[in-house]
Amino acid sequence: MFGTSNTQSALNVFVRVMRASDLDLVVASENLSLQNPWSKRVFSDCLRSGYECWVLATRDRIVAHGVLSVGAGEAHVLTICVHPDFRRMGYGRRMLKHLLDKGAKNAAKVCFLEVRPSNKLAIALYLSFGFVQVGERRHYYPANPGEQVREDALILSRLLPL
Repeated sequence: MFGTSNTQSALNVFVRVMRASDLDLVVASENLSLQNPWSKRVFSDCLRSGYECWVLATRDRIVAHGVLSVGAGEAHVLTICVHPDFRRMGYGRRMLKHLLDKGAKNAAKVCFLEVRPSNKLAIALYLSFGFVQVGERRHYYPANPGEQVREDALILSRLLPL
Protein backbone atom coordinates (compact mmCIF):
# COMPACT_ATOMS: atom_id res chain seq x y z
CA MET A 1 0.00 0.00 0.00
CA PHE A 2 2.89 2.39 0.69
CA GLY A 3 5.47 0.91 -1.63
CA THR A 4 6.51 3.93 -3.69
CA SER A 5 9.20 6.38 -2.74
CA ASN A 6 8.38 8.89 0.00
CA THR A 7 10.22 11.59 -1.95
CA GLN A 8 7.97 11.13 -4.96
CA SER A 9 4.86 11.18 -2.76
CA ALA A 10 6.01 14.35 -0.98
CA LEU A 11 5.81 16.27 -4.25
CA ASN A 12 2.11 15.57 -4.79
CA VAL A 13 0.56 15.91 -1.31
CA PHE A 14 -2.49 18.15 -0.97
CA VAL A 15 -4.94 18.97 1.82
CA ARG A 16 -8.60 18.12 1.41
CA VAL A 17 -11.72 17.47 3.47
CA MET A 18 -11.89 13.98 4.97
CA ARG A 19 -14.58 11.82 3.35
CA ALA A 20 -16.40 8.79 4.68
CA SER A 21 -14.62 6.77 1.98
CA ASP A 22 -11.28 7.71 3.63
CA LEU A 23 -12.12 6.21 7.00
CA ASP A 24 -10.69 2.72 6.47
CA LEU A 25 -7.30 4.23 5.53
CA VAL A 26 -7.49 6.80 8.33
CA VAL A 27 -8.23 4.09 10.90
CA ALA A 28 -5.46 1.87 9.51
CA SER A 29 -3.00 4.75 9.99
CA GLU A 30 -4.29 5.29 13.54
CA ASN A 31 -3.82 1.59 14.31
CA LEU A 32 -0.23 1.69 13.06
CA SER A 33 0.56 4.91 14.90
CA LEU A 34 -1.18 4.96 18.27
CA GLN A 35 -1.46 2.71 21.31
CA ASN A 36 -5.11 3.73 21.74
CA PRO A 37 -6.38 4.60 18.27
CA TRP A 38 -9.74 6.11 17.44
CA SER A 39 -12.32 3.77 15.91
CA LYS A 40 -14.06 4.21 12.58
CA ARG A 41 -17.22 5.08 14.52
CA VAL A 42 -15.49 7.99 16.30
CA PHE A 43 -14.34 9.44 12.96
CA SER A 44 -17.81 8.90 11.49
CA ASP A 45 -19.30 10.78 14.44
CA CYS A 46 -16.84 13.66 13.88
CA LEU A 47 -17.81 13.88 10.21
CA ARG A 48 -21.51 13.73 11.04
CA SER A 49 -21.11 16.41 13.75
CA GLY A 50 -19.57 18.85 11.29
CA TYR A 51 -16.11 18.96 12.85
CA GLU A 52 -13.20 20.16 10.73
CA CYS A 53 -11.93 16.77 9.47
CA TRP A 54 -9.02 16.95 7.03
CA VAL A 55 -6.48 14.73 5.32
CA LEU A 56 -3.16 15.28 3.61
CA ALA A 57 -3.28 12.95 0.65
CA THR A 58 -1.74 11.93 -2.60
CA ARG A 59 -3.85 10.63 -5.42
CA ASP A 60 -3.96 7.18 -3.82
CA ARG A 61 -2.96 7.37 -0.16
CA ILE A 62 -3.62 9.21 3.08
CA VAL A 63 -0.41 10.70 4.49
CA ALA A 64 -1.86 12.43 7.57
CA HIS A 65 -5.17 13.38 9.10
CA GLY A 66 -6.49 15.80 11.68
CA VAL A 67 -9.72 16.74 13.42
CA LEU A 68 -10.63 20.10 14.96
CA SER A 69 -13.78 21.14 16.80
CA VAL A 70 -14.75 24.82 16.88
CA GLY A 71 -17.41 26.51 18.97
CA ALA A 72 -18.03 29.40 21.35
CA GLY A 73 -14.87 31.18 20.20
CA GLU A 74 -12.63 28.19 20.95
CA ALA A 75 -10.96 25.57 18.80
CA HIS A 76 -9.84 22.18 20.06
CA VAL A 77 -7.37 19.98 18.17
CA LEU A 78 -8.83 16.53 18.78
CA THR A 79 -6.31 14.47 16.84
CA ILE A 80 -3.43 14.72 14.42
CA CYS A 81 -1.81 11.60 13.03
CA VAL A 82 0.89 11.08 10.40
CA HIS A 83 1.22 7.64 8.82
CA PRO A 84 4.51 6.05 10.00
CA ASP A 85 5.88 5.92 6.42
CA PHE A 86 5.64 9.72 6.19
CA ARG A 87 6.93 10.94 9.53
CA ARG A 88 9.67 13.55 9.95
CA MET A 89 8.77 15.11 6.59
CA GLY A 90 6.82 18.14 7.84
CA TYR A 91 3.33 16.70 7.38
CA GLY A 92 2.38 16.98 11.06
CA ARG A 93 3.44 20.63 10.98
CA ARG A 94 1.46 21.21 7.80
CA MET A 95 -1.67 19.58 9.25
CA LEU A 96 -1.43 21.53 12.50
CA LYS A 97 -1.06 24.83 10.62
CA HIS A 98 -4.08 23.97 8.48
CA LEU A 99 -6.21 23.16 11.53
CA LEU A 100 -5.17 26.37 13.30
CA ASP A 101 -6.01 28.36 10.17
CA LYS A 102 -9.44 26.71 10.06
CA GLY A 103 -10.02 27.55 13.71
CA ALA A 104 -9.16 31.20 13.13
CA LYS A 105 -11.37 31.37 10.00
CA ASN A 106 -14.24 30.01 12.11
CA ALA A 107 -13.87 32.87 14.64
CA ALA A 108 -11.99 30.92 17.33
CA LYS A 109 -9.82 33.19 19.46
CA VAL A 110 -7.96 30.42 21.29
CA CYS A 111 -7.00 26.82 20.56
CA PHE A 112 -6.58 23.98 23.06
CA LEU A 113 -5.28 20.44 22.82
CA GLU A 114 -4.24 17.57 25.07
CA VAL A 115 -1.05 15.59 24.61
CA ARG A 116 0.59 12.71 26.44
CA PRO A 117 3.68 13.83 28.40
CA SER A 118 5.48 10.85 26.83
CA ASN A 119 4.85 12.18 23.29
CA LYS A 120 7.96 14.35 23.14
CA LEU A 121 7.90 14.87 19.36
CA ALA A 122 4.32 16.15 19.41
CA ILE A 123 5.07 18.42 22.37
CA ALA A 124 8.05 19.90 20.50
CA LEU A 125 5.81 20.54 17.47
CA TYR A 126 3.14 22.26 19.56
CA LEU A 127 5.67 24.41 21.43
CA SER A 128 7.18 25.49 18.10
CA PHE A 129 3.72 26.84 17.19
CA GLY A 130 3.54 28.90 20.36
CA PHE A 131 1.42 26.57 22.48
CA VAL A 132 2.04 26.76 26.22
CA GLN A 133 0.96 24.42 28.99
CA VAL A 134 -2.09 25.74 30.83
CA GLY A 135 -3.05 22.68 32.84
CA GLU A 136 -3.01 18.95 33.30
CA ARG A 137 -5.69 16.25 33.29
CA ARG A 138 -4.84 13.44 35.69
CA HIS A 139 -5.26 9.89 34.34
CA TYR A 140 -6.81 11.23 31.11
CA TYR A 141 -5.55 8.69 28.59
CA PRO A 142 -6.37 4.99 28.71
CA ALA A 143 -3.53 2.78 29.87
CA ASN A 144 -1.36 1.42 27.09
CA PRO A 145 -1.79 -2.30 26.42
CA GLY A 146 -0.07 -4.31 29.13
CA GLU A 147 0.07 -1.38 31.55
CA GLN A 148 -2.16 -0.64 34.53
CA VAL A 149 -1.62 3.11 34.91
CA ARG A 150 -3.53 5.67 32.86
CA GLU A 151 -1.37 8.48 31.51
CA ASP A 152 -1.98 12.13 32.34
CA ALA A 153 -2.60 14.73 29.64
CA LEU A 154 -0.90 18.07 29.34
CA ILE A 155 -3.36 20.80 28.33
CA LEU A 156 -1.77 23.22 25.89
CA SER A 157 -3.20 26.45 24.54
CA ARG A 158 -2.39 29.29 22.15
CA LEU A 159 -4.15 32.38 20.89
CA LEU A 160 -5.40 32.51 17.30
CA PRO A 161 -4.77 33.55 14.58
CA LEU A 162 -1.24 32.42 13.82
